[in-house]
Amino acid sequence: MTPEQRKYLALLSKQFPTAQAAYTEIINLEAILNLPKGTEHFMSDVHGEYEAFLHILNNCSGVVRERVRATFRHELTTEEQDDLCTLIYYPHEKLSRLKQAGTVTDEWYYQTLFRLVRLARYLSGFYTRSKVRKAMPEAYAYIIDELLRASSVGETSRHEYHVRIIESIVEVGAAEDFISSLSALIKRLAVDRLHLVGDVYDRGHKGDRIMDRLMEYHSLDIQWGNHDIAWMGAGCGSEACIATVVRTCVRYGSIHLLENSYGISLRKLYLFAHETYGGDAPAAPESGYRMPGSLGSSGSNATAPVERAIDIILFKLEGQLIMRNPEFGYEHRLLLDKIDREAGTITIDGVTWPLLTVDFPTVDPEHPYDLSEGERAVMDSLVRDFLHSALLRKHVEFLFSHGSTYLVSNGNLLFHGCVPLDAQGGFRPVRTPEGPLSGRAYLDFCDRIARRAWSVGDEEALDWMWYLWCGYDSPFAGRLVRTFERAFIPDKAAWVEPQDPYFTFNEDPDVCDRILAEFGLEGPYCHIINGHKPVRTVKGESPLKAGNRVIVIDGGFCHAYHKTTGIAGYTLISDADGLRLKAHRPFGSINDALDLNADIMSDTDRFERYFEPRRVEDCDNGKRIKAQIADLHLLLDAYRSGDLKERSSE
Repeated sequence: MTPEQRKYLALLSKQFPTAQAAYTEIINLEAILNLPKGTEHFMSDVHGEYEAFLHILNNCSGVVRERVRATFRHELTTEEQDDLCTLIYYPHEKLSRLKQAGTVTDEWYYQTLFRLVRLARYLSGFYTRSKVRKAMPEAYAYIIDELLRASSVGETSRHEYHVRIIESIVEVGAAEDFISSLSALIKRLAVDRLHLVGDVYDRGHKGDRIMDRLMEYHSLDIQWGNHDIAWMGAGCGSEACIATVVRTCVRYGSIHLLENSYGISLRKLYLFAHETYGGDAPAAPESGYRMPGSLGSSGSNATAPVERAIDIILFKLEGQLIMRNPEFGYEHRLLLDKIDREAGTITIDGVTWPLLTVDFPTVDPEHPYDLSEGERAVMDSLVRDFLHSALLRKHVEFLFSHGSTYLVSNGNLLFHGCVPLDAQGGFRPVRTPEGPLSGRAYLDFCDRIARRAWSVGDEEALDWMWYLWCGYDSPFAGRLVRTFERAFIPDKAAWVEPQDPYFTFNEDPDVCDRILAEFGLEGPYCHIINGHKPVRTVKGESPLKAGNRVIVIDGGFCHAYHKTTGIAGYTLISDADGLRLKAHRPFGSINDALDLNADIMSDTDRFERYFEPRRVEDCDNGKRIKAQIADLHLLLDAYRSGDLKERSSE
């Protein structure tokens, strides 16, 4: 035994001080290896659509309904099954409605509790008793544990015991608490881990509510999306990211998210916009367009003055950032000095485009990227509020602690956007402060520089946060974002955004195999899982690409994308039997679910089935457990050989 091994085993012996403790743990771990693989759910691009996201979490992407149907199809009517599903999704709210309808009686409590116990008992069979018990509410853990202990033989012998427990629960008035606890346990056991492949924020109005719910979730990881990076950069203090976030909220009518949820005041911005851009803006020659000039109230749909105000502030800040970071190669995006006010046009990449307006009173032709005094005051106020928002910092800290640029998990490579490729499908080198980097090394750098922006907050790292949000070489964006064109050029031909070759090569199995190999994955059951680009299923596009090596799970949770995708989001489910996609239909509202039992209906496509059901030993966690078992065997050998002394008396 080497000194290092002795030191390690001595430390391990503190946890397992006797041979009996060591081999007991070995037996326990060997048993865990033979349990079915835990069920993983993958979602992406929820974009602030809180109610739809919450419902998907509550119905476990339709898995709860499947289990209810399978268990009670011969016992309950369809309406009774629907009532039971909605009760599991929203126990407190559904109970209130059922009591108002006069449905709830002691007999109803008794039957409902037994039905919930049956569902929980089935799902608990996929886990160790220890893990199930940890998932229970502490106050009721012993009682629920007793109710779940049954087998095909034991259930009959223990039936009277269970009947008396249920009767006692109803008699003492604890039925509602137990219904809520069992419902939570069912949902907890239905999904072992959630992977969110980017973009919590923007477009929808309740990204903060989604973050609150994620912070309560039992087991999850997040792969950052470009919209998450913008909010993270804003939380770090990047002025360009702050202006980006404010602009997005203004344009999508989400001002209340900033003001009411995060306590970030836009008052100075609105006053500045009214003073500077109030009244009708002069139309650009040839365009015939006039922007409205009335000032709306905070929280309403954005009006032209405040849009123009934050647009120009953003383009000035971006210009300053581009000029101090020539390695970004973004000099061609310095556009404010390319405006021809007399002609009402702008020339971009050699093409001249008519503008919607030439009303840019704060743009000094001699110094177009300098903020005016009023703009500086607006930004100082915004930076102060962003950095002092306790809730925003809490949410951003959670994104950093539970998120990453990419994740390799159980044979799957998860990242939001792309791995930058060249025109031949090879890994494209990108200039960084650490030198040219490509492939996995570049994505690792992106992860490091983002974390540096949060922990150190130096200018270089903060500038990179802006570039990671919208840069062509960013693995989160992967395209040339044409913010200026969309704001001020009416011709949509100017809006076309060149994309990274990855989005073409993700149909090529050979290229995808090389990407997987770059991250240490190979074999028929390895996949790349992306979000970022909505899948246009309405036009026949498939989320499965490159012979099922690539799975794109952006199905358009956001209402704005429903017409584009033809559905309302995807959930990819990986269980012991293989992989399947759930394509969700649009969700009405939580009130519809409560009053009408209106669920999110989902179409299922099982596209990959394993030859044999996978067990824990086949997963990443199985590898870790096997390593623990090997260490425990070494500890046992040390005890038996006398190299280490057992400490049974301690």
